[in-house]
Amino acid sequence: MVGRTRDLGGHEPRAVQRALTLLEAAARLGSGATAKDIAAMAQIPPATAYRLLNILVADGYLVRIADLSGFALGRRTRELAGAALEPTSIDNSLILAELRDQLRYGVYLASYVGGKVQLIDRDPDHELSGERTVVSALHASAIGKILLSARPELLDVPLRRITARTVTDTDQLECELSLIRRGEPAREVDEVRLGRSAIAVPVLDVDRSPVGALTAIGPTGRLAVLDPDLEYLLRDYAGRLATPAISRAG
Repeated sequence: MVGRTRDLGGHEPRAVQRALTLLEAAARLGSGATAKDIAAMAQIPPATAYRLLNILVADGYLVRIADLSGFALGRRTRELAGAALEPTSIDNSLILAELRDQLRYGVYLASYVGGKVQLIDRDPDHELSGERTVVSALHASAIGKILLSARPELLDVPLRRITARTVTDTDQLECELSLIRRGEPAREVDEVRLGRSAIAVPVLDVDRSPVGALTAIGPTGRLAVLDPDLEYLLRDYAGRLATPAISRAG
């Protein structure tokens, strides 16, 4: 039977903090660290440290080594560390399917590998003509502009004109890229194909570096690249995607 949980007293939160500090010190010092060494590193008075170390041993977070001269991390601490390393089970295809159910535009997921764009999930209900141009003309496509904002050295000058609306002025393009670096989405309007527009947001890794892009592509005039609700929706779903399968730009 589980006993009733007591409210924390005035000193108990401090005791919890100190116990965690002792665990951290024991991990840094390594197996065999003495109570004196652990207390010194944690900057906790020895008497308090000894009492908390005994509690940590009793609860399985620390163990005494065979000759009782020091401590090592216990089973429960190792279990916690192992749980933190377990990959999260996230199915990107299900996330993208949910997003597509809410939009009438094509939704595509791209990754950045070796400074190149790869479409790794295409919308099955929307044919994407000119895919080769989308992934190769970085200065014209919304997906490519996300990559260029992080990797400006990939810009191939002089800029190739693909349609009459393609930005070929490097200063104008740099203004766009600087806005993307400051958090704006990437946009294209008739730049890769006349009559087609796109808005893209980055997919970020744990270091907040772009490893890919999530984009919506649709007819110009129907897909509003300045629509804040569409931008919010893309950012929301980009944040849900798992990134291990999306290789970091190298």
